[in-house]
Formats: sequence, C-alpha cells, structure tokens
Amino acid sequence: MRKNLTSRTVFIAVILLICVFGIIGFPGSPSALVRNVKNNIRLGLDLRGGSYLILEVQVQDAVKTVAQQDIERLKEDFRKQNIHYASIDANDPQTVETANTIQIDVKGIPSAEANSVRSIVSDRYGEWILTAVNSSDYYLRMKPTELDQLKRDTVDRSIQTISNRINTIGVTEPSVQQYGSSSDKYQILVQLPGVDDPQQVKDMIGTVANLQITAVKEGPFASKDAALSQHGGILPVNTILYKLLPRGGSEGEQWFLVSRLPVVTGHEMRNASSGPGDLRRWDTNFTLSPDGGRRFATFTEANIGNKLAVVLDKQIVSVATIEARIEDRGRITGLGSQEEAMELAQFLKSGSLPAGVVYAQENSIGPSLGADSIHAGLVAGIAGLTAVVFVMLVYYKRSGVNAVLALVLNTVVLMAALSYFHAVLTLPGIAGVILTVGMAVDSNVLIFERIREELRAGKTVIAAVDNGFSKAWWTIVDTHVTTVVSCAFLFLFGEGPVRGFAVTLVIGLIANVFTAVFISKTIFDYELSGRRGMQELSI
Repeated sequence: MRKNLTSRTVFIAVILLICVFGIIGFPGSPSALVRNVKNNIRLGLDLRGGSYLILEVQVQDAVKTVAQQDIERLKEDFRKQNIHYASIDANDPQTVETANTIQIDVKGIPSAEANSVRSIVSDRYGEWILTAVNSSDYYLRMKPTELDQLKRDTVDRSIQTISNRINTIGVTEPSVQQYGSSSDKYQILVQLPGVDDPQQVKDMIGTVANLQITAVKEGPFASKDAALSQHGGILPVNTILYKLLPRGGSEGEQWFLVSRLPVVTGHEMRNASSGPGDLRRWDTNFTLSPDGGRRFATFTEANIGNKLAVVLDKQIVSVATIEARIEDRGRITGLGSQEEAMELAQFLKSGSLPAGVVYAQENSIGPSLGADSIHAGLVAGIAGLTAVVFVMLVYYKRSGVNAVLALVLNTVVLMAALSYFHAVLTLPGIAGVILTVGMAVDSNVLIFERIREELRAGKTVIAAVDNGFSKAWWTIVDTHVTTVVSCAFLFLFGEGPVRGFAVTLVIGLIANVFTAVFISKTIFDYELSGRRGMQELSI
C-alpha cells in the first residue's frame, strides 16, 4: 500500500512539474516570468484586441480564368487540326451568383468539320458539355459537378494563399478559415490578434491577384508604344505586354512581350528561398508541384537560352534566362540584390490567389476592450471560485480542502494543456474554464456524498472512502462522456469561438477526471495511511 502510494505521488509530482513548466517556462526574473506566461497562454482576438476581416472570394474570376485558358487551348487545337471558325468567346459573369452561367460560344464551324470539333472536345475538354445551336454554331457549358469543385478549390486555395501571406508579416496566431456554411456564400474570415490597423494585411492580400511564370517573346522595350510599333499596333496571337516592376536604381520603363499562356501558375509553387549566386549576384530557388515540374521540365528543355518572366498581378517582378532544363526544383539567377531575391522568394512562396476578393466586413477590437473582457472574466471566475471554496469548506469541512486543492490543480493542468497544444484562449474559452470548475465540483460532490452514504451504512472510514470513489467512478465517467460527445458536435458544426469553447471544455473534463479522482483519492490515502483505527472522517 505504502509503495503504491509513493509511486502515485511521484507520478503526480512529475505531471504537475511538466504542467508548471508549460505555463511559466524557465523564469530567470519576475519580468521573465510574466513574459513567459503571456507567451505560453495565447489570448484570442476578443481578449487581446486586434482586427478581423470578412472577405468574399470572387469565384467567378476563377471560372472566367479557366474558361479563357480553355479558349486559348481550343484555338490552338483547332489550328493544329486545320479547323476553321469565325469566333470563340466566353461570356462575362460579373457576380458570384452568376458564376454558374459561364459559357463558351464557338461560331462559324463548317459542317464538314463538326465531327472533328466533337472529337477534340470529348477527348481534351471532358469538364465541358458541347451543345449544338445550329449547323455551324455551338456552346460549351461546364458540368455542374466540375463547376462546384472549381468553386470549392478556389476558396480552399484562397485560404491557403492568404494564410501564407499573413504568416510572412509575422502576425501572432492568425486565423484564416471559411466563414459561414451557406452553399451560395464563398467567404473567408481573417482574424488578426494584436493588429489594430489591418490595412497592412489588406495591402499584402491585395498584391496576390495572379502569379505565373511565362515565356518572354520580345523585349525589353522603352515604352508600351515602342513595343506596339514593332508589330504595327497589333500584338501577335497569344501574347500580351507587361511592364517590369520598377526597382531601386532602375533606369526608365521596361516592357516585355510575353506569352498569354503561363508555363506554371502560382498554385503550383510549393516553396521558395533566396541565396547568394555567382559574381556577387543573388538567386531565388523554388520548388514546384510534381505536375508543374513535369510541364516546366518539358518547356525549359526546349527553350534553353530564352527568357522567362515572373508575372504578379499583371506586372513583371523578374526576368531570368533559362540556363538548363529545370524540373520540380529551379533557380532564378542574376538578381541584383539580396532584398530583390528575398522579395521574389516571398512572392513565389505565397503563391497566388485564384480569384479576387472583396472586403465584405472589416472591424477592429481595441486592446482596452480586450483588457475589459479579461478583467470581467477574471472577476467572474474569482467570484465563482470564492463561492465554491466557501461552500465546500463549510459543508464538507476538512474534506473540502481536498476538493479545493483538486480544483486548483485542475486549473493548472488545463492551462498547461492549452499552452502545449498552442490553443488560443478566447472569451468563450474562459466560459469553458468556468464550466469546467463547475464540473469538477460536481465530481467531488458525487464522491463525497457516496462516502457519506457508506459511512451511514456502518462502513469503516477506509472502506467508505474506497467504496465511495469506486462507486462514483462510473457516474463521473457517464457525465463526462456525454459532455465530451456534445463538445464534439459543437466542434464539428460550430465556428471559431464555439470551437474554442468546445476544445477548452474537453481539455478541462479530461483534467477533471485526473484531479477529482486520481489526485483526490491519493490525498485521502495519505491522510488515512497508518491510521487504520480512524473512527471519524471530517466530511
């Protein structure tokens, strides 16, 4: 018995030391102690203050982009097959609600070439449905399943890209997630704790409209007019003019004629970094997805010595020469400075938004409001805890001290778990902590009342304590399991703050089982050890 009690005590001591370390770390001074606690217990937007943005993803942009790319591919396929046509154009949905109306119109197809057109669309454009209007005109509409998948992918990629962008500016514990559950809404909630002015983040998000690496056909030109004059005012097919983003020390404007069809796009970028190159120049290394790497390898092998342009939001941020075949890992060489290489790596790494975004809502929570929330939560918690301690000590006498100690340790374990899991404590989370206190008291009441029943039945003190804990165990498990199941549903179907409440409550319930049963029983065993003849228990 004594050996078992010692091993349990050592186990409890180790757990508590780990928990205390998770909360305060290695405090070298009082100021370091406060700093460590603030760093380890992360406060959410409603407590710390900050900003939140609700962005509506313009999914119609992504749909139009896919349609335009397929139009260019279709024109190229028709040229290769020597199929004549009058025009191939797409309509222009202007809103999220009209994205489903996307349509590609193909006009002026000779009747003798109709079968070839159907064969091309069937073989290479399986996501589109070809419908004949008359003997020479057709239209293509995207399959509903493909269209829905494209919209979902657009929102998911937007969330990932915005997260990457926000993380590059060092915002602590940002939250970027889909907002709302309605099928006709494509919104993203961005929460930025500690950021009073979200304009910096809005500027960063706004620069990520479209990232692509494409072939340079001609250039540089001193002006747009100079480039147009080289071709009689009409650009070659599948080309477009873009201006090189001005850099420090650059002389005048530089325009390049580039291909409309990108070799790879921003969503195929996986990583990028800067590093020193040859002749005191700087390079940017990048990594592509497997599919993007295969296409890039084929292109670069056939275009060694030619130039590539990195285009961001219809502006060229870098022009580089292809020196060798590049697969999924490549290097852009000859950059002027470390800053230029780092900036390019940041652009590549963050990818591109597949569609534009509109700011549907913007709000800020000042630090003073967050401080008021913390103060109110602490006052409510201290008031409730004081009342609970008073009642437990008065009603259960010395055994109430056991319950209070278990209650304090339960809070320590809960805070440590939030620290180790990098969870964010919000105002609903504080409500979960307070509810956990109530559940912990409930568990102690169940155990103490069962012990009283055993004592009234004539059992000895030791037998009453043992039977009280063992018989109350399954009742405690039942109550906790039902609450955990409820929290699981809150987490699955709830949003931000509701999920925080559910997570905090589940952690608290697990800690409660450990403290109210295991630790409390150990304390009782210590009090009763060596006192087999005890006739009364202060309870």
